[in-house]
Amino acid sequence: MRLLLNWLLSAISLLIVSKVVPGFYVRGFAAALIAAVVIGLVNATLGFFLKLITLPLTFLTLGIFWWVINALMLMLASTLLAPAFVVRGFWPAFWGAIVLALINMVLKSLTRKAERE
Repeated sequence: MRLLLNWLLSAISLLIVSKVVPGFYVRGFAAALIAAVVIGLVNATLGFFLKLITLPLTFLTLGIFWWVINALMLMLASTLLAPAFVVRGFWPAFWGAIVLALINMVLKSLTRKAERE
């Protein structure tokens, strides 16, 4: 059940990011659901590997390089899912990764709070 909730929250987050970040486009809720799965799979496989091999660079940049990797993973997912999910360049992907992480964090904390009550 939690996995389904996280999937839905990720899709909602993608829709919100598409309204906030210029150059970040999601066609609709169905496209957001598919994009959430693809982004999750890309991050769990290639993203994990890249974060592991660039760990020294991440330490040197105090974690900022992870945002670069996340942006690249969003761009890869965009390439796989175009035209339903499109990120037009590195900077929209970079800012989209940051905003996506923040929105996901807020939505997940709200659902955890609701579960406790």
